[in-house]
Amino acid sequence: MKKSHLILSLVVLALVVVLVVWGRGRMQFDFGAFRLQLALADWRRIGIAVGCIYLGYVFRSVRWALLVRHNKKVPPLALLGTQVIGFTAVALIGRVADPVRPYLVAKKTDLPLSSQIAVYIVERMFDLGSMALIFSLVLLTTRAALPHPELLLKVAKGGLLATLALAAFTVGVRVAGGAVAAFAEKTLGILSSKLGAAVGEKIRTFRVGLDTMRSWSDFGGAALLSLGMWIVITLAYLETTRAFVASPQLAEMTLPKCMLLMASSMAASAFQLPIIGWFTQIGLIAAAMSSFFAVAPEPATACSAMLLLVTFLSIIPVGLIWARFEHVSLRKITAESEHAGQELADEQPAR
Repeated sequence: MKKSHLILSLVVLALVVVLVVWGRGRMQFDFGAFRLQLALADWRRIGIAVGCIYLGYVFRSVRWALLVRHNKKVPPLALLGTQVIGFTAVALIGRVADPVRPYLVAKKTDLPLSSQIAVYIVERMFDLGSMALIFSLVLLTTRAALPHPELLLKVAKGGLLATLALAAFTVGVRVAGGAVAAFAEKTLGILSSKLGAAVGEKIRTFRVGLDTMRSWSDFGGAALLSLGMWIVITLAYLETTRAFVASPQLAEMTLPKCMLLMASSMAASAFQLPIIGWFTQIGLIAAAMSSFFAVAPEPATACSAMLLLVTFLSIIPVGLIWARFEHVSLRKITAESEHAGQELADEQPAR
């Protein structure tokens, strides 16, 4: 781990300790009620949720195989291990391990790392667009009572417009990526030449990733796989919250309300730190439940912890076993992928 990451982790840890000390005397929290919420939970629903999350990794493997098929044909499930091990590394080490997946795919397929980083960027764009589309459509078509409905309606419309703008940008980069990159460099270069060059290089990398989609059927296949994956992830969130039958607000959770929790969870996990980030994520999601739906602190915390376990940490046992069979050290592969990515970034300005 880099020194900057260690310093940031220590700062976050100190803030968490301060918040815990500050909150102990100001918040009534019944640990007995917390344990009771877990004991009364419907574990069949939680099992279904874990199954949905595991199915999501299958979708990821098939999608990545689709995105590289013009460069190298691989079986749809051949890259499942790279996804499982990669997300295990992120869960245990933090977002610094994000390059592990493209690095492992590059090693497994003998394709250039630069091409797989480009695929990773395309994958992220599909994830963002799919999540925004599902979120917007659910909120725009619901009649259920939600907190701050006017604001949510504006957010939903904005999300839908952002999805359309992202689609238009993607088409523009696919058709004329060089021109779009040059325009971004020239425009942003007025503010900062480094910023303009960095954005231009990102657009060119994105354009390389889009080369993997050479027909509308390629695009449609990737889009359908992305939507399918996020639908099962949404189902995992819904099943997990409804599993807490001792809390009426959670047991009767609706899909629109669940989308708000998902949005809160995604925001909380954007800058995931190792171990420490688990507790900050639990606290933020629990706070969202209490603020949005008036859930008591005990069931909110129990449900938040279970959501983290199901959607983010449940892959760890499988990932560790898989890494063992593949003779992969998570710390070593994280350091290697980070170093390889930095070398690649250093080479790009010289091109």
